Amino acid sequence: MGAPAQRGDGRDGPAAAGGDPQRPSVSRDLDSWLRAGGPKTLGGLSELFGEKSFALLFVLLLGVPALPLPTGGATHVFEIVAMLLALQLIVGRRRIWIPRRWRDLELAGPRKERFLTGLMKLIRRLERFSRPRFRFLFHRRASNVVFGLLALAGTIAAFVAPPFTGLDTLPSLGVVLLSLGVLLEDVLLVLAAIVLAAVGVALEIVAGGAALSGIQKLL
Repeated sequence: MGAPAQRGDGRDGPAAAGGDPQRPSVSRDLDSWLRAGGPKTLGGLSELFGEKSFALLFVLLLGVPALPLPTGGATHVFEIVAMLLALQLIVGRRRIWIPRRWRDLELAGPRKERFLTGLMKLIRRLERFSRPRFRFLFHRRASNVVFGLLALAGTIAAFVAPPFTGLDTLPSLGVVLLSLGVLLEDVLLVLAAIVLAAVGVALEIVAGGAALSGIQKLL
């Protein structure tokens, strides 16, 4: 058994509730960032979290279209940024490069309170059931490339989905779950994310084919 938990260590999140303090906790990291002072921008998060920023940013950028909230294509800027991050993972960058005009892109704040509340609930629910599995597969050059390729594919699928159809939800949620799987080092969560994103892509293809068929009949 582990050593007795110390009181008054200032931790919050799952670890404070009796969990392993060494266990990755995305909700704890994000909550600490949200409670800290200063602007909650793309550049600020990337500087604070280093290599972990890739996965955390995928969670925040794709979290908006992943939730069942109407966006009407307003998330396309976030998706373009996510594609840029995925390409950097693929080529092997260990730190994020962000164009200056996007560094001040706001990721949190009063206008995004509803989104952040829903996202944090999802993350905490997953953390309750997730645990590290096959940790040796994560944070390697080859696995980062695979992570980047899968995130890029899911983000493109979300980007090309027609506005107001909700077809961007499953591919976006797949990228969010994939990123959480990487952060929590849980290969089962990664596999679930791949299946979910694949279902989303299949639905887009079916719906697109049906729409094209309908247009051809009208013509």
